[in-house]
Amino acid sequence: MKSQIFLVGFVAYVIVMIGVSALVARRQRSGADFLLGGRAFPMFLTLGSTVATMVGTGSSIGAVGFAYKNGWAGGLYGLGGAVGILLLAWMFAPVRKYEFMTMSEELSYYVGGNRIVKNFSGVLMLVASLGWLGSHILGGGLYLAWIAHIDLTLAKVLIAIGFAAYVVIGGYTAMVWTDTLQAIVLFVGFVLIAIVSVSMAGGVGHIQAAMDPSAVSFLALGKIGPVHALSLSVAVAVGVLATPSYRQRIYAGRDAATVRRSFVISGTLYFFFSALPALIGMAAHVLNPHLSNSDFAFPYLASEVLPLWLGMIVLTAAMSSTLSTSSADSVAAVSLLLIDVRGIFTRTSPDPAKAIVRSRVGLLAVIGVALLLALPSSDIINYITKMIATVLSGLFACGVLGRFWPRFTWQGALASLICASGVSLAVISIDSWSAFWGNPVIPSVLVAFAAGVLVSLVTPPGRVTREEALVLLAKERQQMERVVSAH
Repeated sequence: MKSQIFLVGFVAYVIVMIGVSALVARRQRSGADFLLGGRAFPMFLTLGSTVATMVGTGSSIGAVGFAYKNGWAGGLYGLGGAVGILLLAWMFAPVRKYEFMTMSEELSYYVGGNRIVKNFSGVLMLVASLGWLGSHILGGGLYLAWIAHIDLTLAKVLIAIGFAAYVVIGGYTAMVWTDTLQAIVLFVGFVLIAIVSVSMAGGVGHIQAAMDPSAVSFLALGKIGPVHALSLSVAVAVGVLATPSYRQRIYAGRDAATVRRSFVISGTLYFFFSALPALIGMAAHVLNPHLSNSDFAFPYLASEVLPLWLGMIVLTAAMSSTLSTSSADSVAAVSLLLIDVRGIFTRTSPDPAKAIVRSRVGLLAVIGVALLLALPSSDIINYITKMIATVLSGLFACGVLGRFWPRFTWQGALASLICASGVSLAVISIDSWSAFWGNPVIPSVLVAFAAGVLVSLVTPPGRVTREEALVLLAKERQQMERVVSAH
């Protein structure tokens, strides 16, 4: 009976989000409106959507599961995310003035508008967005499978259908409004579950006494080791700094100052939030140390331990974390697909009269592919960290070098992208290297920076100025931003 109530609650929540999406969809008249919401979001909407995306699948279900096994190490995800968003505010909020639509446009701008860099980075970013989207489907599926007592594969499909239903209708504007509503639910739900679960487990003192002593050392460094702890935090920070959905917040904000303020507030909130998943995960371990999958810790508390009314709030919070991050990454993915990856095969601009329809079809396509990626997986943190190291490390290095080093060349950018992925795959495939690093992000980032600098120094400087590159890129996206005439 309880599982049926939870399932009905999930369906009701999705219906509410669809209603919100339908309301905002009426204002869309162009592809840019659908993918960037008209580039005029005020601070409270940018803040709300950023917070909702940050407190997503990894930092909720994944971090709680990690804390279930490793104690205070569950806080590393939040600390890395806070550092990442604060660095994003400082380093990249000013690029709002350039009117980019995608992150691959930004990276190609740094190297003279080079089309090879734009195309190659666009493909990598599309893969990254699909990877993030797959992790959210995986996390939401794990949660829904537990609380509704249904097959995990079916649960993943329901999660994908759930967020697809309202994002396809309303696009980026719907995502921002629903994210802002979900951010409120998220914080209320997580604070409540932390208070109640810690109390039921006997308080913080009893929890720490019941855990492995190494797991309750400072950030559980005694259990997972300083290198593994640093690797996890760096992976999350790099994920924020190089994930296309966070860049979309910059491009869609009202101005650079608005974006920066919202990011600084988000990062500060996230810093304090980081302790909650760790406490929740350890409380779950004390209450039931025999879960077959640590990622079930969060749904176990909601469905087996908490009273029904609180379980419903927690259900809504967990679904909010999954749906908000899923919607953000799906919009980022379809922007890359329609603007950048499409440009690899055709030089013609999208027909503005069909931009919104094609955006919706593209959303369905990327969500379907992400679902296929998520079906064989069952470990969220492992999935995320490997994906970040392989796909995002090179993009992170390109963004930083291009933003702050005018001598950066397109050949250096390609070297960063290729070498980062190669080193990551090598670390993953060699057991001794994986055992030492924990995940491949640190060596892949270091090699990406080194390769970018060395290759840029031995190749000739670019002949196209950044001003000329900006004009070139603006022409390429011009038709996408035309307003569709009413008819």
